[in-house]
Amino acid sequence: MNLNVTLVAQAVTFIVFIALCAKFLWPQLITALEARQKQIADGLAAAEQGKRSLELSSKQADEEIAKARARAAEIMGQAEKRASQMIEEAKMSAREEGNREKTAAKAEIAQEVSRTKEALRAQVSLLAIAGAEKILRREVDAKTHADLLQAVQAEL
Repeated sequence: MNLNVTLVAQAVTFIVFIALCAKFLWPQLITALEARQKQIADGLAAAEQGKRSLELSSKQADEEIAKARARAAEIMGQAEKRASQMIEEAKMSAREEGNREKTAAKAEIAQEVSRTKEALRAQVSLLAIAGAEKILRREVDAKTHADLLQAVQAEL
């Protein structure tokens, strides 16, 4: 065979192959490559959006944590303030209760002193009458005797 004919036949076959590839294979390859490019671009955009969303969420979480800490500090301050108020109220209540008990004890002591004075008056009047009877050694009439007892008791 001749080298020229073979070379021409190979060239024609190659051109037909290129034409078939350009007509049938190339558009499908281009479509597949464009679809893959679009998919990669969408993935990168989604990753970027996810990164921004993560940063935003992180900032919001930090803000919420700061708010929670501030609220916790405020609650602790209120609790300490309420505790000191409760302590002061308890102290005041204890003082008032002590004053009431002191007043009641003073009143009870005054009543006891009064009762004791009355008992002493009665005993002193009896002793005075007994002493007067012994001195006088005579009996005074009943009315005078009762008047005398009343007068002595009133003086004491």
